[in-house]
Amino acid sequence: MAFRIEKDSMGELQVPSNKYYGAQTQRSLNNFKINNERFPRELIRAYGILKKSAAMVNSSAGKLESNLCKAICSAADEVISGELDAHFPLVVWQTGSGTQTNMNFNEVIANRAIEILGGELGSKDPVHPNDHVNMCQSTNDTFPTAINISAVESIVHQLIPELRNLNRELNNKSEKFNSIVKLGRTHLQDATPLSLGQEFSGYASAIENGIRKIESAIDHCYELAMGGTAVGTGINSYEGFAQLVASEIANITNLPFITAKNKFEALAGQDCIVNLSAALKVVSGSLFKIANDIRWLSSGPRSGIGEIILPANEPGSSIMPGKVNPTQCEALTMVCTQVMGNDTTIAIAGASGNFELNVYRPVIAYNIIQSIRLLSDATNSFTENCVKGIEPNEDRINSNLYNSLMLVTALNPHIGYDKAAEVAKKAYKENSSLKDAIVELGYLSADDFDRLVNPVDMIKPAKSREN
Repeated sequence: MAFRIEKDSMGELQVPSNKYYGAQTQRSLNNFKINNERFPRELIRAYGILKKSAAMVNSSAGKLESNLCKAICSAADEVISGELDAHFPLVVWQTGSGTQTNMNFNEVIANRAIEILGGELGSKDPVHPNDHVNMCQSTNDTFPTAINISAVESIVHQLIPELRNLNRELNNKSEKFNSIVKLGRTHLQDATPLSLGQEFSGYASAIENGIRKIESAIDHCYELAMGGTAVGTGINSYEGFAQLVASEIANITNLPFITAKNKFEALAGQDCIVNLSAALKVVSGSLFKIANDIRWLSSGPRSGIGEIILPANEPGSSIMPGKVNPTQCEALTMVCTQVMGNDTTIAIAGASGNFELNVYRPVIAYNIIQSIRLLSDATNSFTENCVKGIEPNEDRINSNLYNSLMLVTALNPHIGYDKAAEVAKKAYKENSSLKDAIVELGYLSADDFDRLVNPVDMIKPAKSREN
């Protein structure tokens, strides 16, 4: 491999000739050989957006020559589009502020801009990574800004559309299954009836509420730290810079980003992302519950509950012929456990800044984007490969329903709780029907039992039935 010599404040260093990054990036590569987790495309895009926005604002303010601004913006556009992803090799496990990553972007954009202007890579002439690309900025305000941009864009463009699609499909199933009366279950034991549609309506409502929680959580994430520079005071920036950069970022992303009301809070903590992660954990809990219910309802097919039939997507066993497993449910629930674990990491990291700076930002960035991406992909897979294809097994539904002792609950208003319990226990002990037990005890005639114990009438309040 051919090398060139680049310099930083600590001296000279060899850098691969085919890379746009410089000495500080190379030092990080040399010093942090810790596994291979690297920053996702979403964060790389976000950094390109903020560097372009800063250059445009500085140029408009007369602080950055127009030809340098044009070259920096052109290089930043390539960062945004993904053309330069190979030049951002740093691992997550580095300095807690993300300084080497910020410098990675400064060096890549500077060198690419130098190349565009016909200069020599590594010369820092006519574009300097600190003086021009990082003008009016610090790692301490750019990194939290990049986290917020990447998280919000991912939520708005990836996760929320997938959750809405799932919600739509669950509502479709709810309407389709509304007339199918089935056995309810509490404590994993038989309970009073409901319709399969009502059961699915609960799933749809949980997703709808989760969407609202996420939308509420990103409100604070629209506030950007840019302009706070090193400790929140805005040293080496100028009046209006923070507001103008936030406005430019909003224009590029078409999202309502604004400057943070208090830069000291924005640099010292990352509470907005901690709150967003907590909302993702709530949604993960809902998805975990829904996927597990669907897995239980489809269990069997002959020895389990077996009330719904899932799409048969692939063979389920290397040894048992004909076995089909609820694989989409399993994949989704594994994703949910990862997101819950990520939330713990983010919560601890968010609480661990000292004085004017949070120094756990790389791991916060990595985990929040992974959580959003995992939930987006898994929700799409679950919707397309499982939920859309769910069908009811009405024979099993009816068998389970009419075998249930809990239908006796409908008799509470007519013979009282104690007598109803006696009927249920007698039927269970003697393995007889509720009708036979109640007639034998002399509490009701067979005709009265048939009139009063109608599962269709048991899935709504009595007043509604009378009306």
